[in-house]
Amino acid sequence: MKNVDDLIESAAELSARGLSKGEIADELNVSRETASWLVGRTGRDATLENGETGPHDIHVDWSALGRDSNRLSLTGQAMADLLDADEEVDLTVGIEKAGTPLATMVARELDTDLATYAPRKHQWEEGDLENLGAAFSKNFADVRGRECYIVDDTITSGTTMQETMEAVRELGGEPVGCVVLVDKRGIDEIDSVPVHSLLQVLRVGEGE
Repeated sequence: MKNVDDLIESAAELSARGLSKGEIADELNVSRETASWLVGRTGRDATLENGETGPHDIHVDWSALGRDSNRLSLTGQAMADLLDADEEVDLTVGIEKAGTPLATMVARELDTDLATYAPRKHQWEEGDLENLGAAFSKNFADVRGRECYIVDDTITSGTTMQETMEAVRELGGEPVGCVVLVDKRGIDEIDSVPVHSLLQVLRVGEGE
């Protein structure tokens, strides 16, 4: 993707396929607010009218890694290397959707079981996220009573990572480390759990 017009077109295509705004945010690696803005501009270009403001966000396109299994494997190795690996930790949790293939590679590198978590934002359109459900997939490992690592592709605000940590704890599990491909906030820890990233992307200047 080269510009915002491309993002608007992609958001429109995803919306037409029936994806929620939360899923669109996940697919395009942008915030929920940015996803709403992009969908709202369907049929228009990215030029802002007088007095109109756009979202303050950074789009991250890591498809060059995701479309190649060898690159993805090497990326997973690098992400695993960032974690303070503990032999007692035998579970890696991937945040769906994009975090799951990365978590699979991390789990393979660290020789752990794999669990996946579907965050509430995947159901989100408008309104209160607290009223939406979320779940761990029954097709993967159980998190109950286990220490684990949590893996995602991008941190935009940190809310999805925090939600996942809370969901793990509700089942008696305990997150001991998190790792992401890209961190747009410069977060070192969430709820006293260390957060590692291969890349940190921070906005400098207007809208910081």
